[in-house]
Amino acid sequence: MRAAFIERLGAPDEIRCADFPDPRPGPTDVLVEVTATTVNPVDTFVRSGVFRTPLPLPFVVGRDLVGTVLEAGPGAPGFAPGDRVWCNSLGHGGRQGAAAERAAVPGDRLYHLPPGVDAETAVTVLHPAGTAYLALGTHARVRPGETVLVAGAAGNVGGALVALAVDAGARVVGTASAGDAAYVRSLGAAEVLDYRDPELAGRLRAACPAGVDVYVDSFGTNDLTGAVELLAPRGRIVLLAGVTARPVFPVGPFYMKDASVLGFVISHATTAQLAAAAHTINRLLASGGLRPRRTEHVPLGALAEAHHRMERGELRGMRLVVHP
Repeated sequence: MRAAFIERLGAPDEIRCADFPDPRPGPTDVLVEVTATTVNPVDTFVRSGVFRTPLPLPFVVGRDLVGTVLEAGPGAPGFAPGDRVWCNSLGHGGRQGAAAERAAVPGDRLYHLPPGVDAETAVTVLHPAGTAYLALGTHARVRPGETVLVAGAAGNVGGALVALAVDAGARVVGTASAGDAAYVRSLGAAEVLDYRDPELAGRLRAACPAGVDVYVDSFGTNDLTGAVELLAPRGRIVLLAGVTARPVFPVGPFYMKDASVLGFVISHATTAQLAAAAHTINRLLASGGLRPRRTEHVPLGALAEAHHRMERGELRGMRLVVHP
């Protein structure tokens, strides 16, 4: 089969697109013909070695796929040839990735695609929405009526955070550029403030007079001083981006609010947590509540350049659909 793979950790130019041995699924695996995959920031972290995880070399890159079941092992009940399925947790933890014509997917990491949802739409939202669900549902435990502040609300993960927070019944305040405000409002945000505004701190306090219950920065700036100032009593800060960030942490104001800081990466999520996220993702996919802002279709052979573009910051608000 054709696949995009690396033989050693390193720069995007290590990615080759060539023939690769067919996957050999085990008894609890499902063999999937890949319709579409994509590129996520974490893919670049795995390929470069920034995020250390067991990798079989040569290693097929990529996490997410939508495809069709070819065959299912006896230990993977519920799947049959012809089923349309998806996964967003390949390509780490010793598992080969998704950027190939076929992939062997553990049955407990594979989910049915809702009827009527096209593969290209689905593959673009699986990773951002999974990240957003883990941030808000699993870790922050957002409750109806709470106020959620999403910094970087117009990005891929930021937009998913807005959509899932609104779905959970929260009031959402987002920061974005002035040109992105209408888009963020279309996702359900109650207020959108320009992150370049020199009066932003005061405007945020006015928009959240009782404080912020959950603060999530999808951009990775992680201004903890400003975040703690905005927190309501027992507020939660969720850290999910900014691998090189080293912010100042205001200890005194933080603990006097009985606040919490919660950090996670989706690669450490359990299969039970991923399955809970998949349930919500499928519901919102079926209802049209999850959608990419912009997409671009690229061939498998363009994956090295796609990783370059991701690392140069050229894919913010853009999702690539990669066709094996």
